Amino acid sequence: MDKFEILKKYFGYHSFRDSQETLIDSILAGKDTLGIMPTGAGKSLCFQIPALLMEGITLVISPLISLMKDQVGALNQAGIHAAYLNSSLTVNQYYKALGLAKQGRYPIIYVAPERLVTEEFLDFALNQRIAMVAVDEAHCVSQWGQDFRPSYLKIVEFIRRLPKRPVVSAFTATATKEVRDDIMDILMLQDPTVVTTGFDRKNLYFGVMAPKDRYGSIRNYLECHPGESGIIYCLTRKVVEEVCGRLRQDGFVVTRYHAGLSDQERKENQDDFIYDRAPVMVATNAFGMGIDKSNVRFVLHYGMPKNMEAYYQEAGRAGRDGEPAECILYYAGQDVITNQFFIDHNQDNQELDEFTRALVQERDRERLRKMTFYCFTNDCLRDYILRYFGEYGSNYCGNCKNCLTQFETVDVTKQAEILLGCVRTCRQRYGVNVIIDTVRGANTAKIRQYRMNENPYYAALAKEPSHRLRQVLNYLMLQEYLAVTKDEYAIVKLTGNSRRILEEGETVVMKMAKEQEKAVQGKEKKERKSSALAGNLSEAGEALFEKLRTLRTRIAREEKVPPYMVFSDKTLLDMCRKKPQNKTEMMSVSGVGEFKYDKYGERFLECIKEAAGEES
Repeated sequence: MDKFEILKKYFGYHSFRDSQETLIDSILAGKDTLGIMPTGAGKSLCFQIPALLMEGITLVISPLISLMKDQVGALNQAGIHAAYLNSSLTVNQYYKALGLAKQGRYPIIYVAPERLVTEEFLDFALNQRIAMVAVDEAHCVSQWGQDFRPSYLKIVEFIRRLPKRPVVSAFTATATKEVRDDIMDILMLQDPTVVTTGFDRKNLYFGVMAPKDRYGSIRNYLECHPGESGIIYCLTRKVVEEVCGRLRQDGFVVTRYHAGLSDQERKENQDDFIYDRAPVMVATNAFGMGIDKSNVRFVLHYGMPKNMEAYYQEAGRAGRDGEPAECILYYAGQDVITNQFFIDHNQDNQELDEFTRALVQERDRERLRKMTFYCFTNDCLRDYILRYFGEYGSNYCGNCKNCLTQFETVDVTKQAEILLGCVRTCRQRYGVNVIIDTVRGANTAKIRQYRMNENPYYAALAKEPSHRLRQVLNYLMLQEYLAVTKDEYAIVKLTGNSRRILEEGETVVMKMAKEQEKAVQGKEKKERKSSALAGNLSEAGEALFEKLRTLRTRIAREEKVPPYMVFSDKTLLDMCRKKPQNKTEMMSVSGVGEFKYDKYGERFLECIKEAAGEES
């Protein structure tokens, strides 16, 4: 078989996506390869298809047990023999898998990096033909990446000990230029083919909101999206428990995941989510890497992550099937303080020397600053994300909250002069809240204690709403007219640019949302929801989609596999559009390969014919 025959037979696709073929051809030509592709772009096919064509075994280095189990389960479901070797296996299971691997049973073996240099695994690897080492989630090798894992440094040592150097490939979804260069240097890739397909996920809607009642907003969102699968990320275990408990009391079927739960409960809760028994997962960032659940329709953040890499990776777990999905971040000022605490008390970098640890901490603070600006900007949110990763667009995507909000250009020079003047006259000693309370003329104990009621700018903006002043202050920080110290108390400071406003009379204009937008946001949300539902199918098409989903769930329970491993939502939607009547037509549906047709095809054809009979 060639690469196209494998693509259709096992994976059910007729053609490759952008750059997949380039990466596959590079590996098959024996070249080291680095692929940087967004979540859901089909990275795994880029090493799985060559693995089935190369002579020998492909070892896939993977950081998490859940990731390995998910990908191995999907391969076995597609008719490809694959195995994983990690700490979730008992001693007997491990040696049995290793024994079958020695017999040549598995062309693809997933392995945890910690296992690579153990005596048992080395004994196996040194006596087998290792055709390729594929490093998944390759950003974990870089100390500048958001998920640095020292165990990934064992990969190079392992490759050096092999009798013949295999092809080395590496893949990741989130990598800045620094991280990309680090991956190539640390893994010692030799003249690699490097392909960056772009970070854009056009099917994802992005939004940032700062509601007074975050829980109420989350609850309202779930009420508007009944039955849909999604993830709600929280910053701490305590918030996970609180949000999950309240949602259950309000009648939602949800589950939870964080590092404070037992291994058994985490496994059970994860399975409940994957098998759609609990469609909504409330979790910390400990959840999600390697979860290839294709029908996640929304990712909500109950709090701001500490950097853009983490946010985009977590948000990217929505809409992996390419269908419309939503990513909404619910922001509050306390999120910055919480994340600053995490950075200051990070235990993950203890293996680094003191100088490097301090350097990493400083980088983390800068990332937090840029993540915070994402929550403030009135520009296109998608463009902000893409610019962070080094791509430049048109600053209008038409599928984010900012692009769908009507803005007006407002001259805020007077407000800017007063805010900067207040910072200067208090000798740059206080934080954002004190500055805003001062210019608004607040008569609080703190203002009196600091004697800010004697400041020349006290009550100078008494008629301005505090939320507007906060927007202006945020804009001044975004444009670097002001800065905030990176210590525990976040003191507002002047910058070299401040004098352009204070002394040179520079005009300051900014985009502000028109006030009437607030009244129509709910309407826009409902319109966006209805347009995304079931891929714009007709009423009869939506009914068929639900019948196919019911059949898929029944088959998944029979086979004890997650529903999306039978067929993805995208495949079911394609069935609804094409309404195949025989095998030839069914094989034209995206995601239907020979192996899966033989297992399930006739049952889905029968369901489609029955629905057509009911309709007529």
